Amino acid sequence: MDRINELVSILNEANYNYYVLDNPTITDQEYDKYLRELIDLEQENPEFIRQDSPTQRVGGEVSEGFSKHRHKIPMISLSNVFNEEEIRDFDRKIKKEGVNPEYVCELKIDGLGVSLSYENGQLISASTRGDGTVGEDITSNVKTIKSVPLSLSKPVTIEVRGEIYMPKKVLTEINKRREVEGLPLFQNCRNAAAGSIRQLDSKIVAQRKLDTFIYHLPNPLDYGIKTHFEALEFMRDLGFKTNTESTKVSDVEGILDFINTRGNKRKSLSYDIDGVVIKVNDIKTQNELGNTAKYPKWATAYKFPAEEVLTKLVDIIFTVGRTGTVTPNAVLEPVIVAGSTISRATLHNEDYVISKDLKIGDIVSIRKAGDVIPEVVSAKLDRRTGEEKQFVMATKCPICGSELKKFDNIVGSFCVNDHCPARKIESLCHYVSRNAMNIDGLGERIIEDFYNYGFIKNYSDIYNLYNIKDKLIRLEGFGEKSVEKLLEAIENSKQNGLERLINAIGINGVGTKTAKVLATKFKSLEALMKASYEDLVVIQDVGDILSTSIINYFKDENNMAEINKLIELGINTKYEASHIEEDDRVSGKRFVITGSFDFITRDEIKKIIEDKGGNTSTSVSSKTDVVIVGLDPGKKYDDALRLGINIWTEVELKEFLNE
Repeated sequence: MDRINELVSILNEANYNYYVLDNPTITDQEYDKYLRELIDLEQENPEFIRQDSPTQRVGGEVSEGFSKHRHKIPMISLSNVFNEEEIRDFDRKIKKEGVNPEYVCELKIDGLGVSLSYENGQLISASTRGDGTVGEDITSNVKTIKSVPLSLSKPVTIEVRGEIYMPKKVLTEINKRREVEGLPLFQNCRNAAAGSIRQLDSKIVAQRKLDTFIYHLPNPLDYGIKTHFEALEFMRDLGFKTNTESTKVSDVEGILDFINTRGNKRKSLSYDIDGVVIKVNDIKTQNELGNTAKYPKWATAYKFPAEEVLTKLVDIIFTVGRTGTVTPNAVLEPVIVAGSTISRATLHNEDYVISKDLKIGDIVSIRKAGDVIPEVVSAKLDRRTGEEKQFVMATKCPICGSELKKFDNIVGSFCVNDHCPARKIESLCHYVSRNAMNIDGLGERIIEDFYNYGFIKNYSDIYNLYNIKDKLIRLEGFGEKSVEKLLEAIENSKQNGLERLINAIGINGVGTKTAKVLATKFKSLEALMKASYEDLVVIQDVGDILSTSIINYFKDENNMAEINKLIELGINTKYEASHIEEDDRVSGKRFVITGSFDFITRDEIKKIIEDKGGNTSTSVSSKTDVVIVGLDPGKKYDDALRLGINIWTEVELKEFLNE
C-alpha cells in the first residue's frame, strides 16, 4: 500500500508537470517504468487502488447514454462584440454604473464548456453546459483527460468551469490515421473534441488526447477571493491547468492591444481560439453589475473577424417557419468556411436579397458570422458572365400553395394557412426543442418523419405515441430500447415547469424570457388564459403588441382545443413556485443577504424571498429595505447600521421561515 501511494504521488506529479506546466521532470522511460510497476501492484492488490490513480484514466467504461446533471449555479453564456466600437460601448456601459474597472483579458478557447465538481479535493463529477441549467454527466470520459486533476493539492470542496479542447497536433495525428482507415476526417478541433467527449466508450475518449483550460470559479467570495485574477491563481495552485496568456489591463486601450497582439499569434498557438474574453476583475463589482436574463453584464466575448471564402450561389429556395414566415435560402456549392463545410445559408427576406443584389449563378463571398452562422456577404460583380438569373420572391407558399401575404410594418412574406404542413412541422419541432419541452429523441428529422407517417399532427399526439409503440419499433433506425427511452422522455416532459410550456405552445412573440415572466406573474396556464389586455400590458417586457398576440392566441378555438387536450393528458400547467404566496413583509421590498448560515444557504434564502414577491441585491444602499445577517457579515452589516436599515438576524430569519 505504501509503494502504491508513493507511485501514485510520483506519477500524478509528473502528469501535472507535463500536462499542466508543460515542464517534464522525468523521462518517458521513467514514467513508463513507474506506471508498469503501479499496474502490477494494483492487479495484485485491487483493494488498494486509489480513485486518483493515473491508471484510472485509461478509460474502458462503456455507458448506454449520459444522465442529466443539474448545475447548482447556472452556466450562463457570454454576450458577443465584433469590433472596436462595440468593445468601447461595453466599457462605456460599465463606467456608466459609476465603475472605473480593471479588466482581465483571456483567450477564448474553441472547445466545449465543462463543469468540474470536487468534494474534499476529490473529483466527483464532470458535466457539459447543456442548456445552462441542466447538462450531461460526462465524468467517466473527463477522467481520461490528463490535465484534469483527479485530486487537488488541498482538500477543498469546489466547482470550477473551463473548456475541453483538442490540440491542433492531435487533430492532425488522428486525421492521418482516419485517412488510412478510410474514415471521414474531423474538420476542426472543436468538432473533434465535442464528438470525442460524447463517445459512450471512455477508452476511445482516452485515445483522443483531449486537454482543458480552467477559467472560471463561480463562487470566489466563498473562498475569500476578491478578484478574478486571484481566482485564476487559486485554481492554478489547486492543480488546474489555466491559460498563461490571461492578462490584467487597466483600460479599453489595453483590451484592444491584447486583442491585436494575440490575434496576430493566433495561427502559431497549439490550440484553436475564436476570440478574446473580457471580464471585470473585481468580484464585488461583478456582483453589483449583475446579469441580464442571458448574459453577465460584467463580461463579454470579442469574436475574431470571420474567415471569408468564395463559392457559387447555385439556387435560392424557400422555407416556411412555424409562424408562417417564408424565408429565401442560398443553395451553395459546398465550401469549407472556418473549418466547417457550408452548402446552405439563410438570406433572411426579400429585402436582404435585393439589398445585396444577389443573382442565381453569382460567385459570392461567404463567412461565418461570429464564427458560427454562415452568411452571404456579397456578390462578386466582376465575376458575372451574363448568364446569372434574377431573383424572384415567391408569391405562393412552397409547401401548401397558399397565396403569401405581407403586413404593414412587418418585414417579410407569410403563409397564413394554419394547416400548412411546413408550419405544423416547424411548430412541433419548436415544441420539443431544448428551450421548450426539451424532449430527447425527437429531433427535426424524426418529427418530420412522424408527421409524414401521420403519427403526430398536433402537440397532444406526441403524448399518445405509446399507443403505437409496436409500429415505432418496426421503423428503420428504431428498436425496443430506443423507443422505450423516447416514450420515457415524453412522459417525463409532462412535469416540466410552466415557463417551458408557455414557450412551447408557440404564442407569436413569446420566447424563453417572456415565458418565464408570464409564468412567474400568473402562476398557472389557466390564469394566463383568463388574463385581460389590461392585465398583460402593464407587465414589464410585454407591452401592447405582445399583449394583443397573447389575447388572440387564447381566443383561437383550435388553440384552446389543443391546450385542453394537453391538460387532459396531465401536462403540468402550474408554476413550480405557485404554492408560495406573496408576503407583505417581503413583497416589493429589497433584501441584501450577508454572512453565512448553518441551516440554510444564501441561494435558498434568495429563492424564498423572490418567490414571495421580494427582490434581492448584492450591495447595501439607501434603497435597501432589509439586510439579513448571518455569521461573519462584514462591511454590509456596517453599512446597514450606518444607514439605519432594518436588520434580520438568524432569529428573525428563522421566525419568518417557520411562519
